[in-house]
Amino acid sequence: MSSLPPCPICNSEYTYEDGPMLVCPECAHEWSGATPEASADDEKIIRDSVGNALQDGDTVTVIKDLKVKGSSLVVKVGTKVKNIRLCDGDHDIDCKIDGIGAMKLKSEFVRKV
Repeated sequence: MSSLPPCPICNSEYTYEDGPMLVCPECAHEWSGATPEASADDEKIIRDSVGNALQDGDTVTVIKDLKVKGSSLVVKVGTKVKNIRLCDGDHDIDCKIDGIGAMKLKSEFVRKV
């Protein structure tokens, strides 16, 4: 019948193409028309607060005062963090901050220098 994949949400076989997107008419779910094989090879791109792509080893600046959980310490605005490592999870930056130590940051609170 159709060479289009079924809907990943409701498994409907009546999906159709709308430009580069695939659409399910039953549940109105839209998703990228890329093949699963191509998307599995692509890495997740982690971006900072203004949309710049981050890489391992980058230097970033903190854009907001951040309280350190379980401590009275605060990471101040403008703190430079050197040599970051990207990781999976909610907090996607693993780093070491002078005076505080090793911690994880969310990419939405940093800006690439």
